[in-house]
Amino acid sequence: MLKLWWHKLKHWEYWPSYLVYLPTFFIWVWWMIKFKSFKFYKFANPKIKNGGLYADSKMSIYHILPPSSFPKTILVQKEDRQNIIEKIRYSGLNFPLIVKPDVGCRGVGVEKVSNFEELFSYASSMSQNFLVQELISFPNEIGLFYYRLPNQKKGKISGITLKQFLSITGNGKDSIEQLLRKNPRFQFQISKLKQSINLQEILPQNEERCLVPFGNHSRGTQFTDGTALITEKLMQTFNQILDQIDGFYYGRLDIRYQCFEDLEIGQHFSIIELNGVKSEPTHIYDPKKSFWQAQREILKHQQILKEIVSINLKAKREKQMGPQIINRSRTSCFN
Repeated sequence: MLKLWWHKLKHWEYWPSYLVYLPTFFIWVWWMIKFKSFKFYKFANPKIKNGGLYADSKMSIYHILPPSSFPKTILVQKEDRQNIIEKIRYSGLNFPLIVKPDVGCRGVGVEKVSNFEELFSYASSMSQNFLVQELISFPNEIGLFYYRLPNQKKGKISGITLKQFLSITGNGKDSIEQLLRKNPRFQFQISKLKQSINLQEILPQNEERCLVPFGNHSRGTQFTDGTALITEKLMQTFNQILDQIDGFYYGRLDIRYQCFEDLEIGQHFSIIELNGVKSEPTHIYDPKKSFWQAQREILKHQQILKEIVSINLKAKREKQMGPQIINRSRTSCFN
């Protein structure tokens, strides 16, 4: 346990988010003063609740995405759980399925369920609305950070995160738990995995098994910086896709895809999630990056956020001032 604690201390990617984003907190305090608004962030993505910082419904975001660009998904309201079977059969969804809170972040509450028994167990543990979603079979996943200044027609991809899921390979003698303990990244996940996996199972020689089929850093996925893969073709493709989303200027898309060549031309992919202001440029969690390299990248994206807010807030205030100018002009005519 001491060895694991020391590994966590030496690798900043495991540090609490409040430490990683402490400098950002002070920047935001200054911006609240500068913009004269405690909720300046909502102007980053005006059509998403709170700009996508908090309390934004994943289902409402799916509704603004282009049709067929995201997995088939149904919303289960907490007061209507008795109709889950009917909802699933009507929707045409089939097990295994992904379930997750309608409001949440960092992969908290995301699970894979293989039958109705597991689904009912999950439903009984949830205190809020949740989503039931088809499991996308594409083998690869990336996080793609995108932004567009409101006064420009084209946006940019500022970062790509490659995701390596938590997978192990059997040797015919060690249990799953023993294999997990050989890798500190995986060892952190044992307490979570024991709830859904038989950790004492011994996998045959060379059998590979993915234990967590979704790309969350907090669930053992390793993030690496794939920003070098950004091409003009990829930016052109996602400008065409995201131009269809009214009021979205800043955020990260988590995308499952078949192969990168297909993704570049907008084929064989699915947008698992779109996040707004709360989005992290997750390529900073590449184990090769230092804490200060990550801070520079965070600051870079915060400056982009500030510029987007400035433009949208200025446009909103100018629009509000218009009628006031007209009214003053009309009043002067009567004087």
